[in-house]
Amino acid sequence: MPAISTGKVLVTGANGYIAVWVVKSLLDAGFAVRGTVRSESKAGHLRKIFASYGDKLEIVVVDDITKEGAFDAHVTDVDAIAHTASPFHLKADDPDELILPALHGTLGVLRSARAHGAHVRRVVVTSSVAAIMHSNPHPGQPLVLTEADWNDEDVATTRALGRAADGAVKYRASKSLAERAAWDFVEKEGKALGWDLVVLNPPYVFGPVLHEVGSAEELNQSAHDWYVNVVKSPLDDEARASVGASWVDVRDIAQAHVLALLKPEASGSRFVISSSAFKWQDWVNAAHEFEPSIPANPSYDRSKADFPLTYDNTKARTVLGIKFRTIEETTKDTLEDLKAHGWL
Repeated sequence: MPAISTGKVLVTGANGYIAVWVVKSLLDAGFAVRGTVRSESKAGHLRKIFASYGDKLEIVVVDDITKEGAFDAHVTDVDAIAHTASPFHLKADDPDELILPALHGTLGVLRSARAHGAHVRRVVVTSSVAAIMHSNPHPGQPLVLTEADWNDEDVATTRALGRAADGAVKYRASKSLAERAAWDFVEKEGKALGWDLVVLNPPYVFGPVLHEVGSAEELNQSAHDWYVNVVKSPLDDEARASVGASWVDVRDIAQAHVLALLKPEASGSRFVISSSAFKWQDWVNAAHEFEPSIPANPSYDRSKADFPLTYDNTKARTVLGIKFRTIEETTKDTLEDLKAHGWL
């Protein structure tokens, strides 16, 4: 498929943490954007912060992404779609609270694109490393995961335990099921589609916020985790030096959406969009350099930290050409953003 370098892009869930940055990145790259939100009350903030782009931005209401045909009217004149709308929280009781919106929302967009997206040439779906991660088949040895890996374990666990499954397991199952369904849809439809699929799989997403948030306590899941563990720093030195995961800056995953449209060679691929692994002490020590009131641990040595699970970002760097921000860059910008909001 040819790359998409101009035209209009539909961004679903446009008021979300990642999606607002996707909208900004697309507008900055010269695209026109039609963003969907669940209610008109969610639209005002977007119109305000992107007012300088004029009629390049259009906001429409899709109150329920799981409804059949929810996106039909909004794909008819777009050249590409960035599907970011999917719930991310770890508090679901019934697994279907996460699975149904993720699964039906994704399939709904694809069905609309098939039936009514005559001009659509590429669909980019925001998935997660939650659809990739799995247990280590060789305990004691480092596990490096790539785009070839799939998380079938949490799907099986969620099916077996239902409501009793851990919240994080339910979330990871929702991302796995939704992404599998997307690839299965494209494989089944084959050449009947006039567009191709690209999937982006980020881990923890950190960085400044553009979306509407009333207080630090109302931040989205990942940004709130950063705020609590870095600014409030409730963990002791041992925990901060041993607890961690992998991460990417929100502006980098947003730019990955643009690159996924611009690069012809991205066609039909999934990409791990991960900067690096981290321990919370990495962030706290970096934060101390910019905000001395946040206490550092000078005895912490990252070179001696154990990272049993990491993600290989080679494909994203070589095919998409993405350049990832560092922990120090993201820390500096996030602290400045927290101060600007009056939360630090």
